[in-house]
Amino acid sequence: MLDPYLNSIALEMWRVAKDRKIVVFLPLVKTSQKFARILNEVGFRATEVNGESQDRAHVLEDFENNRYNVLCNSMLLTEGWDCPSVDCIVVLRPTKVRSLYSQMVGRGTRLYPGKADLLLLDFLWHTERHELCHPAHLIAANEEVAKAMTKKIEESAAPLDLEEAETQATEEVISQREEALAKQLEVMKHRKRQLVDPLQFEMSIQAEDLASYVPSFGWEMAPPSEKQIQTLEKLGILPDVIDNAGKASKLLERLEKRRTEGLTTPKQIRLLERYGFQHVGIWPFEDARRLIDRMAANGWRVPNGINPKEYHV
Repeated sequence: MLDPYLNSIALEMWRVAKDRKIVVFLPLVKTSQKFARILNEVGFRATEVNGESQDRAHVLEDFENNRYNVLCNSMLLTEGWDCPSVDCIVVLRPTKVRSLYSQMVGRGTRLYPGKADLLLLDFLWHTERHELCHPAHLIAANEEVAKAMTKKIEESAAPLDLEEAETQATEEVISQREEALAKQLEVMKHRKRQLVDPLQFEMSIQAEDLASYVPSFGWEMAPPSEKQIQTLEKLGILPDVIDNAGKASKLLERLEKRRTEGLTTPKQIRLLERYGFQHVGIWPFEDARRLIDRMAANGWRVPNGINPKEYHV
């Protein structure tokens, strides 16, 4: 899909960056080699390196010494290589992973004598998908808080103290998240289904790391495997709303940890919460089992003398 645009991209690069020192990231070695040839035809001094290049060290040294002014590669130089004089980055490799995009852009963010700025040429509109570094990212605990901080900073008429903005943003994010999750949880408690909704389980055991999980690596973004789906169902979790293997893996790890620690199962949590019991996620498995047995013997009614909202094990 990229091939038909390589010539026009090369011409645009010549128009705006012919005097720059450029690193280009491409999706395939063949595309990288082809683009280097096109750039040379336009007028650049371009070269290419890949994992099979026998003269890689020599080529990189020549680039650093300005024999070439464009270096094309297919994901070879995302980390572990540093050339501070690079002042233009072109990312022609699509990616949904912000950390990978940041690594590629980061090849041009080093300080260097006489280097005034970094020119990022965004032909694939990555910047519509990925936020790069704002002041908020220096101290924010996560991306959600960073976005809220950035919004506050941009909307403020006067300069804001970063730590003060971070405190305010964190409080707002937590409040909004708790409100939204409380509404969802209330709905889920009354659903009549055999398996437990993952969000209800996560909220019941106070697992914010699971509720706010975002996949980072390629394997984590893939759909859950058949084995993961079957295991989750066997353990009482509804797998339909889990859309990636990373989340499935995290849930299975947490379920196994709770089993070894002798804590309540998802089905126990769901059943007891339907009767109004509180904080069931931290109950021991045996205490929950005994109470459920008493309720079953009582015709699935809460035994006399027990107030679910005040009951403690």
